[in-house]
Amino acid sequence: QVQLVETGGGLVQAGGSLRLSCAVSGRTFSSYTMGWFRQAPGKDREFVAAIRWSGGSTRVADSVKGRFTISRDNDKNTVYLQMNSLKPEDTAAYYCATDASPYGTVWSSPLRYDYWGQGTQVTVSS
Repeated sequence: QVQLVETGGGLVQAGGSLRLSCAVSGRTFSSYTMGWFRQAPGKDREFVAAIRWSGGSTRVADSVKGRFTISRDNDKNTVYLQMNSLKPEDTAAYYCATDASPYGTVWSSPLRYDYWGQGTQVTVSS
C-alpha cells in the first residue's frame, strides 16, 4: 500500500518561508519522479514542481520560479519543497504525488501521477 504524508504547512506572513516534506512508503521511492501540486478554493489543481527519480532534473512552474525549490532524499524516501518569498497568492492546499510509472521524466500534468498525499495547508497573510 502506497502512502504519502505531507507535513510542514502553516500560516506565514508575506515574504516568509516554509519547507514542506512528503514521506513516501510502499513504493521504491528512488525509482519514481515526484511532484508537488497545489489547489486554492474554487480553482483547479496547479502544478508547482517536479523532480526526476534520480534527482538529476527538476521542473518548476513559472509562477514560483526563483522562489521555490524541490529536492529529494532517496535514503529517507522524502521529497521537499522549500518555499521562500511567499506571497498571498501562494495560499493553497499543497499535495505531493508519485509518478504512475518508474523512471519517468518531470511531468507537469497531474494525470501522470497516481498516488497522492492528503495535502497540507499553506496560508500566506499580507
